[in-house]
Amino acid sequence: MLTLFHCMSARSFRPLWTLEELGLPYELRMLPFPPRMHARDYLQTNPLGTVPALYDGEVAMTESAAMCQYLATRDGPTALAVAPGDPEYGGFLNWLHFGEATLTFPQTIVLRYGRFEPPERRLPQAAEDYRKWFLARLKGLIPVLSRRPYLCGEQLTVADISVGYALMLADYLGLAGQFPAAVQDYWARLQTGAGYQRALAAQLRAAQEQGVSTTPAPLVA
Repeated sequence: MLTLFHCMSARSFRPLWTLEELGLPYELRMLPFPPRMHARDYLQTNPLGTVPALYDGEVAMTESAAMCQYLATRDGPTALAVAPGDPEYGGFLNWLHFGEATLTFPQTIVLRYGRFEPPERRLPQAAEDYRKWFLARLKGLIPVLSRRPYLCGEQLTVADISVGYALMLADYLGLAGQFPAAVQDYWARLQTGAGYQRALAAQLRAAQEQGVSTTPAPLVA
């Protein structure tokens, strides 16, 4: 059985969304955010104290984008992954990692030094600089999204899930209104997907059943 450790709307939403798109059975274990502070026993499961953590038998993973690729390929080819040899394969891998390394990373600086640190440790200038840095990097999506609905063609892949989570996080930070038009349309399209909607419902239901706050992690003060 696949087991995913998750905080509301944290990076672990990527593999949750992927699981729902694939229709795979899984166990969702909800944690308060941040778990390294509020669920100390979790350090025995993941010494990093971060989410996500994904367990599949003896397989243990802690990187959200890698989990998406793993889930989309573990049982053979699926529509959520582009196969080696396909002309889109290089772009698929590029966008899969772009979502985390280029788009999510700067937002973690905005969150930490704009919201999560105690007031005396906050760095407003750093938060503002990285907000602008993130928005500037969205320009890289425009040439692709101006000519097709998804990053690798006509169908959703885990590359879209990776980038889509970065847009979800930015939406929580109040940045969606500053997305370029093509990115705004793309984000709106992703949110209408059945798998995305099921993932939202699954985390809310699990949080309520397990007695965990339903406040999204990006909004925890």
